[in-house]
Amino acid sequence: MKTLLITENFPPKSGGSGRWFWELYSRLPHTEYSVVAGLWQDTESFDANANLSISRYNLSSTEWGFASIKGVLFYIKTFWHIRKLIKQQNITNLHCGRVLPEGVMAWLINLMTGIPYSCYVHGEDLETAASSREQQFICKLVIKRATQIICNSQNSANLVAKFGEAARLKAVVLHPGVDSSRFVPAEPNAQTRTNLGWLDKKVVLTVGRLQARKGQDMMIRALPAIKKEIPNILYAVVGDGDCLHMLQNLASELGVEDNVQFLREITDQQMIQCYQQCDLFILPNRTIGQDIEGFGMVLVEAQSCGKPVIAGDSGGTRETLVEGETGLIIDATKPESIASAVANIFTDEQNLKKMGSKGREHVVHRLDWKALAQSAKELFV
Repeated sequence: MKTLLITENFPPKSGGSGRWFWELYSRLPHTEYSVVAGLWQDTESFDANANLSISRYNLSSTEWGFASIKGVLFYIKTFWHIRKLIKQQNITNLHCGRVLPEGVMAWLINLMTGIPYSCYVHGEDLETAASSREQQFICKLVIKRATQIICNSQNSANLVAKFGEAARLKAVVLHPGVDSSRFVPAEPNAQTRTNLGWLDKKVVLTVGRLQARKGQDMMIRALPAIKKEIPNILYAVVGDGDCLHMLQNLASELGVEDNVQFLREITDQQMIQCYQQCDLFILPNRTIGQDIEGFGMVLVEAQSCGKPVIAGDSGGTRETLVEGETGLIIDATKPESIASAVANIFTDEQNLKKMGSKGREHVVHRLDWKALAQSAKELFV
């Protein structure tokens, strides 16, 4: 039996789900799994060094429905390409990275050939599709014929259950994880902190795309109150996105521009150093319309580096931590809630360190990729 994973999102493109697939499938038996992934810059050099069979195709489209000619042509072209790969590689099973659009490709192949497929669900994908009648209808078709629905959190599984009892019974939970041998704790390093501009600062870190649901704006709004309690507070924001200029302007308007640092383009190793050298990690996520945080891999990465975490009470973030032991869950829609949580957690240095140690222990035992790959092998049908 051989399985083909179909996913637009895959390294070297950055992003949570793509990294999840790479970390997971690169640890599965290479004779049993292969990948067809989207076309991005530097794919040739990445694929040449990957210990996994990867083929590339343009899996990107601005139209995911059947109502437009562009959408229909996109699915026809990808169908024939994937059908060709199936014959070449003797594929007997398909995994699709999302319900839309990859799930539609698998659904079409299943209709024509009977090859079974499993589909990943990330939470925000189903919530976004719910805003479109056409996309919601397509999601129902894909989920109905899927053999298994692989959810990144119980929260995502609950969304699948809204499609009916048959869908609920097909849903299984497989959390994303972390390489705990790479994301490791480190002692404070004066030189590294100086290079980052963090020396003598109390650093609160967020890693993630600059978009509304991530809540970086709410943390910035909380800074004036936090600054009264912790004058040397610095909010370090790693990531890029459409909200950059809005966040920069907000910091200036509130008079906290000297307390906010934007780190837009950094390497993976520099990102790990940020986790290691910060004092506290926060993901002040919230629900924006239909947009939610499906899981929150960055919270797992921070805990693996021995850092206490604070997360918004939205989506699947509760499943990343042990509340009260490794971190806190708060109402991140209110700046005063964020300010109170951050100020309070810094008042007890011993508890801060204890939460960080507990977080590391939690991740190593429950959310390390090696253990999750073994769980995946047992879980996949």
